[in-house]
Amino acid sequence: MNAPHPPKVAGIDSTVPAPTHTVAPAPASGVPGTSPVASPGCSGSPHPPYAPGAILQDRLAGWVSDLTTLHELTERLARTNSLDAALKELLRAGAALVGARRGLVVLEPDDGLGPDTTIGLGLARSDLGHIETVPRSAMPHGTLLDTAAGLPGGDGEVVRPDLFAEDGLDPRHRDVAARLGYAAGYALPLSTRAAGRLGAALWFYDEPAEPAERRRHLAGLYVRFATEHLARLLETERTRACMTTMYEELLPSRLPRVPGVQLASRHRTGPRGGGDWYDALPLPDAALGLAVGSVTGAGPGAVAAMGRLRASLRAYAVMEGEDPVAVLSDLELLLRLTEPARSATALFAYCEPALRRITLAGAGHSPPLVVGERRTEFVETSVSAPLGMLACWEAPSVEFQVGAGETVLLYTDGLLHRTGEPVDRAFARLHTAAASVPRPLRRDPGAVADHVLRTVLPDGLDMTDGAEDVALLAARFE
Repeated sequence: MNAPHPPKVAGIDSTVPAPTHTVAPAPASGVPGTSPVASPGCSGSPHPPYAPGAILQDRLAGWVSDLTTLHELTERLARTNSLDAALKELLRAGAALVGARRGLVVLEPDDGLGPDTTIGLGLARSDLGHIETVPRSAMPHGTLLDTAAGLPGGDGEVVRPDLFAEDGLDPRHRDVAARLGYAAGYALPLSTRAAGRLGAALWFYDEPAEPAERRRHLAGLYVRFATEHLARLLETERTRACMTTMYEELLPSRLPRVPGVQLASRHRTGPRGGGDWYDALPLPDAALGLAVGSVTGAGPGAVAAMGRLRASLRAYAVMEGEDPVAVLSDLELLLRLTEPARSATALFAYCEPALRRITLAGAGHSPPLVVGERRTEFVETSVSAPLGMLACWEAPSVEFQVGAGETVLLYTDGLLHRTGEPVDRAFARLHTAAASVPRPLRRDPGAVADHVLRTVLPDGLDMTDGAEDVALLAARFE
């Protein structure tokens, strides 16, 4: 019977260079009266005595190599600005440090506020599904997630150098390991005293193996840094999700159905949450009120101010919507009394769908765009200051007609600012985008808004987070 093979030490990935110096072991202490041993093939000349500082020099070279590697990996991690990217980078760097090829990281903050996610390296989604069928307590990362071992000050790691040689290995774990082709595992907690326990990372080896002590030390240092970085990204992600939820709740949950008009809206929220908004509300005499606006600033204060202004404008529109100038005058007075440190732009349109007639007034806001079969043009509006900028705001209203099948596009300035171009070029790009809407899409205001967004902000910029909020409101008249 062959003796069992001892677990081998995991190989070091090329990403982690070995020390550049290697030195033979120092000879034993000399005995008085003896001479150094001659080297064969060297004409009987003895070896020179081993330099006392060579061992220290070799160790220093190894430490410099390790520190250089650790610095490079932490720099790469620090450049990630999203949880998903950071978790993937953590897996890649950790695999290089411990000499593994595959792995997974489970993000599961112990405060219960989420988000909870699992990301794999070299594992397909189906592979992660198989792993999830194993009892959590039987997996190395499960031990860290569910026991004190994964808390700050706990054991700090779980080493499983040869799964199939273990007595009492969970049968389901044995089946999954055989199916996926891994024979060993090494897990570290994502846990520090400052961040608490955020989750755990696990790397798999194809054969019985475990990382050497030097590799474990480096991986531990790296994971502790990664945990602090993940904690910062987690806080940012939670704040962003909270701001998005607030923003969504303060905007219309659905647009009204008014005979003779089809409505559609699109909006994108910046990372800190801003004050761009839109609204559509039915008014007496089968009329329709359309509004867009923007409050200066960003963050919770701007979002709250936006909500107050939008709610106030709805009330003023119900009372005197047929006079858009009066609506914006009342809104300006409210802003000066309740938000003296802020200014805002706004546009309110009183629509009569049966007559396809629109009366609008704007306060420092960009003009609407009419998109039809025979024309694509901006509505000529009077130049006026934003709300809150003058002692008393007032500007004349504008009245215009739209044809059957034409769409009126209202938008906030964030659409123009996100292009990064001067205002005149941004307006030209918007006009070109609206004029290029394919004819079959013009029957759907939602398709018109989508086409304009993708054309003005190409290459996915319409979906990414930007410094500016964007709000569009499209109304197609039948």
